[in-house]
Amino acid sequence: MAAFKDVTFYLLLFIGICTIGPLQFGFHLAELNAPQDVLMCRKKAITTRRRWHRLFPNRTDSDKPIVPEPGFLSLPSCIPMNDAAFAAISSVFTLGGLAGALYAGPFSSRKGRLLAMRATACFFILGSLVETVAGAVWVMGVGRFFTGIGAGAATVIVPLYISEISPKNKRGFFGFFTQISVNVGILGVQVLGYFLSHDQAWRWILGSGVIVGAAQFLGLSVVPESPAWMAAHGDPVESRRIFKRIRGKNATGLGEEVGRIGDESRTASEEEALLADAASSVGSPLTTVTSAQAHKNVLPHLGFMQVAKDPFYRPAIVAVVGIMFTQQFCGINSVIMYSVSLLTGLLPISSALLTILISVVNLFITIACAPLPDRLGRKTCLLISACGQGTSAFVLALSIVLGQKIISAFAVLFFVGFFAVGLGPVPFMLASELVGQEAVGATQSWCLAANYTATFIVAQFFPIINVALNEILGGAGWVYFLFTAFAAAGAIFIFVCVPETRGKKDADEVWGRVRRLD
Repeated sequence: MAAFKDVTFYLLLFIGICTIGPLQFGFHLAELNAPQDVLMCRKKAITTRRRWHRLFPNRTDSDKPIVPEPGFLSLPSCIPMNDAAFAAISSVFTLGGLAGALYAGPFSSRKGRLLAMRATACFFILGSLVETVAGAVWVMGVGRFFTGIGAGAATVIVPLYISEISPKNKRGFFGFFTQISVNVGILGVQVLGYFLSHDQAWRWILGSGVIVGAAQFLGLSVVPESPAWMAAHGDPVESRRIFKRIRGKNATGLGEEVGRIGDESRTASEEEALLADAASSVGSPLTTVTSAQAHKNVLPHLGFMQVAKDPFYRPAIVAVVGIMFTQQFCGINSVIMYSVSLLTGLLPISSALLTILISVVNLFITIACAPLPDRLGRKTCLLISACGQGTSAFVLALSIVLGQKIISAFAVLFFVGFFAVGLGPVPFMLASELVGQEAVGATQSWCLAANYTATFIVAQFFPIINVALNEILGGAGWVYFLFTAFAAAGAIFIFVCVPETRGKKDADEVWGRVRRLD
């Protein structure tokens, strides 16, 4: 228990409230998976006919396409659309996510992490409400875009906030909480989808997002601003107060953990004087400093394009962008977003039940693997994950092509399980570990912009490519050979371009160099 002596109730409470944001990312990412055929007017229910009649004995022919009829508040029971339209409303969520990710980093750097998280809650509430009452494809698309903005912003800000309030030696462990909450959201909406994907009940799935968003907004009323952000914006006294509230009255190490803006032996007035003196010294010619010292000297927060143009930060941008493309191009969202429809008839059990089982496996493996980044290292976890996913994708493709349903079911579970080992949680940690405080907001935006761009490509084009390959080659499952190749390429990229950050005190030690201010 000594290892957790610096973990307080308030730290766990604040992390728990903040991770409601990533939870909603998972929720909205997978919310259309189970009710897809019902939403598109293809079926009355996704459950088998026997189970459907047992639950609703007055219903008949649940598997037949239906005609939308007025229901609650005169809203249609379904929205007629083809596969292309469904792919569009699925992928527009990622476009909103891209917009949210691009703006969230600079906004949180200027206005603070707390205000930015409250804004995400508002987008979740608004988007969920629009989705719930949608009666046309374009209205559903608008709602999905708004929830996407909230999701994109949340997945930028929350990992950053957690990294800034967590003890240095436990940032990897608490960094996993982001992915754990994403998986909780996915599991929750899959369970709702299994029981509510019939008639007009699918609207309750989407309406649940309003309740979760409201809970997030209310919870954030007790969450304080990041002490690192407060220190970086010239308020060391308030920074120290918040730091001790989060980490306990006897907590030490404020100077090291929030960017060396003074240490515990200095008085508040001395810290403020030091900050002013340091600010006036910025710009002296050819001063060599570390990133931590640069932060101490109050370097201005860098913008989205500034970090990409600066050769000092460019390797970190390449690393996080490449990892995020690897994460998505390994094919995880082909399962998260389309598994119920995609796997129908290909596996030995109901695809809806298998999807819930997949979500359970994903959640528990993520929890079980939470200590691994701090024990094995971030890079090692990423390599294990990419190689495992590539192997599982190959087995899945081969088993589907050969009609081996039992092997296919296990391959899907291993495919998702290996994702949880590294490619799921680790990329969200690295943006705050590869650069200093002055560039972390912009780097996090690059990280999530790449994530949502890659997710859009998969969401929009996976169904099209899957159908095309199946028609050309015959049968099904061929697309997973493509994911195998992407996983192999991703593993090579990680091995060559991604540095290890475990045990490194700051970005300068990670890269083995120092920042020169001209």
